[in-house]
Amino acid sequence: MTIPNLITILRFCLVPLAVLCITSGTWGWAFVAFLIAGISDGVDGFIAKRFDMRSELGAVLDPLADKALLVSIFVTLGIVGVVPVWLVILTVFRDFMIIGAVLVSWVMSQPVQIAPLMLSKLNTAVQIAFVALVLFAKGTGWPFPFLIEVGSILVTLLTIASAAAYLRQWLNHMAG
Repeated sequence: MTIPNLITILRFCLVPLAVLCITSGTWGWAFVAFLIAGISDGVDGFIAKRFDMRSELGAVLDPLADKALLVSIFVTLGIVGVVPVWLVILTVFRDFMIIGAVLVSWVMSQPVQIAPLMLSKLNTAVQIAFVALVLFAKGTGWPFPFLIEVGSILVTLLTIASAAAYLRQWLNHMAG
């Protein structure tokens, strides 16, 4: 087990803590847990690349930890009424669409390797920033209705654009 993989496992452990903090209304602690998880994502990647500790396990665990964190937090924020439910559905649907496309490709004996697109990386970064700002705003009492609206629009546009890009990539793969 490499150090980056241990850090990734720590990120998995922070998911239920952040969810618990949100559901109990301890927004400051939710922000701290999310911030630590976000920093750990950068740290594990840096260590893996800098010290040549990349592994197949890490290549699987890291994106799973990212998705577990973002999906769990988005769903929880939707449940407690801080983020619009339609936005939660959109972000979760995109992730399931990608997973579904990979599974369909595999079942049809046309396995596809879906490499992260730059647009998708931007989408993830904006989702992370949006969640961090929402948690920070709730934790500090900073008024945030405008932030939610602008962030929701940005996340929506990028989520739709990245879903369309992945769908186009998958359709091209299946056609040819």
